[in-house]
Amino acid sequence: MLYSNSWNWEIGTRLVANTGNWKTKFEWVGEPKVSPDGEKIAAVVKIGKSEFSVCVNGEIWLNHFDRIWHAKFGPDGRLAVLVSQKGKWTVAVDGNTWKNRFDYVWNTMFSPNGENIAATIRQDRQYGVVVNGELLGNMFYDTNNLTISPDSKRTAAVVQTVAFRKGDIFKFQEGCYTAAPDGKAWDRNFVNVWGLAFSPNSKNLAAEVRTSLYDYTVAVDGALWQDTFSCVWAPVFSPDNKAVAAPVRVADKWTLAENGKQIWDRKFFQLWGQIYSPDGSKLAAIVAPKFGKWTIAVNEHPWITTFSDLITDVVFSPDGNSVAAAGRDKGLWTIVVDDQSWKDTYDMTWQPVFSPDSRNVAARVEKNGYYTIVINGKTWKHYCEALWNPVFSPNGNKVLIRAIENGKYYRRVLPITKI
Repeated sequence: MLYSNSWNWEIGTRLVANTGNWKTKFEWVGEPKVSPDGEKIAAVVKIGKSEFSVCVNGEIWLNHFDRIWHAKFGPDGRLAVLVSQKGKWTVAVDGNTWKNRFDYVWNTMFSPNGENIAATIRQDRQYGVVVNGELLGNMFYDTNNLTISPDSKRTAAVVQTVAFRKGDIFKFQEGCYTAAPDGKAWDRNFVNVWGLAFSPNSKNLAAEVRTSLYDYTVAVDGALWQDTFSCVWAPVFSPDNKAVAAPVRVADKWTLAENGKQIWDRKFFQLWGQIYSPDGSKLAAIVAPKFGKWTIAVNEHPWITTFSDLITDVVFSPDGNSVAAAGRDKGLWTIVVDDQSWKDTYDMTWQPVFSPDSRNVAARVEKNGYYTIVINGKTWKHYCEALWNPVFSPNGNKVLIRAIENGKYYRRVLPITKI
């Protein structure tokens, strides 16, 4: 993680806040949120009739609002919430609001480096994107699918550039949507646009598009792949910025295409969620070799282990030699790493996390209404009321655990050998 080198990695347990008494202090308490470094826990609270604020480590923001929702910590530890005052919406960051107000604001997003905050807004029946409170580019009839570039300097969104009435199917089929990097629409419209993705160097933008009711393909900076397909899923760029890969449907089966050409000979009942390894030499994807059987394929070779319900949250190790995912079979979840499932099953699991040295895998899990951490299949013998994803230290030999136990929020740093 971006800031983890500067975090406190001293081994020990520290009580940060007694969150259990918040429900007695306030009329209503929202879902708690925790900063990436574990130093802060926050929740939206109701402090009076139609009056809301935010409680951080037991302290209330000075500013109060008519309504608050969507609290979110950024990578740098700042807390952003959507707030309403006298019918106008904006964003408050660590208690301070943006100067501009809008008819509505939603989908706040922090840039990867935490410096910029983007959001989608509605103003005077038009829609657009704001960054740090300032309108970026043009306004449109609709704006959605907001994304931020890896270098934190750019945004893109799917926009509607042509107005049409409900039921005007002929106008819709002519193409009314496109992508708008930095608030400026591509020159070409499409029937639909989804799945925006910036290149790693942030210079290029790809999207899945529908060119007619029956034809789908990928557009890169507005230019279409040569071939069309009966369906496509969201594209991704290779780490070297030279290739774009997307699942494509051909003859009622799914395979993987790169720069418009099929690169996997093997076809599947379904394929999505593709990711490149960090060096770009491997491509992994969620696949269904048979109907109702889900697994991972790496360079088109499927694992033997399959799941009846689904598989999700695929991730490569930093060295690119391992792949992990969460899978559910007959209602029970587990983690699978390199085609080997952990022996225990859970009511829920979250995306597995590799240590920086790629030697260890950790995951947050839920069982019987409580939460804990599992590393390499070994369960931490603490069961918590609330828990956030584990974070490995930069050297990989410690783990940060952020948890609520018995109504109290603790920040723990433990050696992985103690799990």
